[in-house]
Amino acid sequence: MREARRAEDAAAAAGLSFFEVVFEMLDAADVNAVAAYGGFPTRYPSWRFGMEYERLSKGHEWGLSKIYELVVNHDPTIAYLVRSNSLMEQKLVMAHVFGHADFFRHNAWFAPTERHMLDRFEEHTRRVQDYIERYGQDRVERFLDVALSLEPLMDPHGPQRRFRTAQSRAQRGGAPAGASQVERSRANLRLVMGGDNPAPDPAGPELPTFDLLTFIAEHAELEDWERDVLGIVAAEAEYFLPQRLTKIINEGWASFWHSRLLTGGLLDPSELVEFADCHSSATQAAPGQLNPYKLGIELFRHAERLGLDLFRLRAVHNDVSFVDEVMDEEFIERSALFVSERPRSGDGSRIGTRDHVAVKQELLRSLTWGGQPRIELVDVSGGGSRELVLRHHHDGRDLKLDEAAVVLETIERLWRAPVKLITAEGDEERRLTVNGGDVQVRGSEGPPSALPSRAG
Repeated sequence: MREARRAEDAAAAAGLSFFEVVFEMLDAADVNAVAAYGGFPTRYPSWRFGMEYERLSKGHEWGLSKIYELVVNHDPTIAYLVRSNSLMEQKLVMAHVFGHADFFRHNAWFAPTERHMLDRFEEHTRRVQDYIERYGQDRVERFLDVALSLEPLMDPHGPQRRFRTAQSRAQRGGAPAGASQVERSRANLRLVMGGDNPAPDPAGPELPTFDLLTFIAEHAELEDWERDVLGIVAAEAEYFLPQRLTKIINEGWASFWHSRLLTGGLLDPSELVEFADCHSSATQAAPGQLNPYKLGIELFRHAERLGLDLFRLRAVHNDVSFVDEVMDEEFIERSALFVSERPRSGDGSRIGTRDHVAVKQELLRSLTWGGQPRIELVDVSGGGSRELVLRHHHDGRDLKLDEAAVVLETIERLWRAPVKLITAEGDEERRLTVNGGDVQVRGSEGPPSALPSRAG
């Protein structure tokens, strides 16, 4: 494809480097189907993927959303193009893809990821299909649904810590060949790859931990196939973790380079107006909302004005550290950023403050921990109860207790013992306990109250 070669040559000349990039041309419906599976069409069946396909298809049909491209972190990097896009749109997308491909290869948060995950997904699918044949589709899909609902209960920084520990050991010469790969693999990924289903460690698990999903996969009283399925879900969730942590910087880097490369020579003069329309559509921000494409590209442009090393920024940062380093008072004022607040009436929202310190702190808080509540497993009760004790690290934003109760009920179904969550509501401590499907909420004072059960 001539335009792909032109885009690749321009990207390389600008200093980008990447694994081989493979472009595949698909119809819009097929791209929606691939996107529903997270870019891996060979994944195991789940109604969740079907619902995501319906959402994407309706958005395309009603003109509410449009997928221009889909790019997968892999070696080689795989990119899907939409056949109905115009030539200019294909140029923009290919330049954008090379920005992503460079980011995938060089960003530190992607370093621990499996670079040949396509083969791993296919192996996972074969295992799940085998369980479906042996235990029935309804039973396996119900368990998969439970496992997938707990995907956020992972430590987003765990892979990076293990990877750095493995690198340090290798540099000291104390690790045998191949040890770094083992060290950076999650315990549950070792289960999936090796087919092991060990019994819980009699010495007890290492606590505290934020890796609740992995903990359950290793220590819950499960059947072998259930333990394996939990390991599969955890391994795939770990693969997608870096994308959750780098949405702004990743999309900003790709958008910065598609703009730079196209206006630097890839566009014909007759395509400039179409490019401006397409680019502005992708980077526009609705009032009161942040568009990661817009915020990311503007932060890189601001960093360039400040004389910062852009290639260093894309190599070392995730969204939180990138925003923390680059966003300053000048950027916030020029971008007209503000913190919104909801009035007591509950109707709509309004500008709370434009103070640059408050704006930056609120944004950083919303991005921390991949945008998820920070839940830590702090203890497992001894004796016969085996109660799990979880703690929510409160950052000023209260949990929705009814939704938290549903998650606890799901955990209880897997753990087969009571589950307690310690959190706060305002300045007062709250303790949610689930035992036999019964949900109780207790404050620091007063008797417990009940929440209705919602878990299916």
